[in-house]
Amino acid sequence: MSESAQPEPVLVERRGAVQWITINREARRNALNEEVVRTIDRAIAAAVEGGEVRAIVITGAGDKAFCSGADLAKGTKGFAFAVDFARPKHYIVDLFKRLQECTLPVIARVNGHVMAGGFGLLCACDMAIAADDIRIGTTESKIGLTPMMILPYMLRVLPPRKLQEMCITGEQFSAAEALEWGVLNYVVPRAELDAKLDWLLSRVTDKSPTAIRLGKQAFAAMRDMGLREALEYAQAMVPVMSSTEDAKEGLSAFQEKRAPNFTGN
Repeated sequence: MSESAQPEPVLVERRGAVQWITINREARRNALNEEVVRTIDRAIAAAVEGGEVRAIVITGAGDKAFCSGADLAKGTKGFAFAVDFARPKHYIVDLFKRLQECTLPVIARVNGHVMAGGFGLLCACDMAIAADDIRIGTTESKIGLTPMMILPYMLRVLPPRKLQEMCITGEQFSAAEALEWGVLNYVVPRAELDAKLDWLLSRVTDKSPTAIRLGKQAFAAMRDMGLREALEYAQAMVPVMSSTEDAKEGLSAFQEKRAPNFTGN
């Protein structure tokens, strides 16, 4: 197959109110390179800016890997550990910042094994649903590295001692263990993965986009605050939140015993 005939490394598809982003490198176990990361970044930005998307799903092609992390093949274009010291801002950092600031719910559909940087991508999503036969690991120590770029997100999701063990040993753990530690929201038999995803999306996409947007902003801000500062922030946000059109519509719908018609304003 000629280079021009190569499949798109990332598939971006609208399914109703949901933007699907699929890493489409099944032969490379959906590994990340610069093109993949920047395409995901642009797709998230476009979904937010368009105003019609209510949720984003990130997944991998096939059923063997969600994402295996950085593409380590020799001569890989956009090698993840290459740094241009004249432009030190790394494209993976750009993506993680995009996910941090994304005002839409982002759900990881974990269809296969998750390794290294792929685990960082999973941790950066708001929610995650996985097939029960997947394995997760940060395997960098086996090749003389530590998962430096994804550590900030893993520290926010995993129990510290478990994370330290993972990073030092490079060993993998199961979906059941990830569920127990709070890494995953749901674990289901593989045949039920999409049905469970549809169920979760139905509970997300009918809610107020404004409430979700402000809620995600508050969640990100308060996580890095002390208790006193977080309470002051919450107090200041209450009148902002209650003055939105969605909040007024939600209250009216409740009083009138009807379904709300949220516009995202």
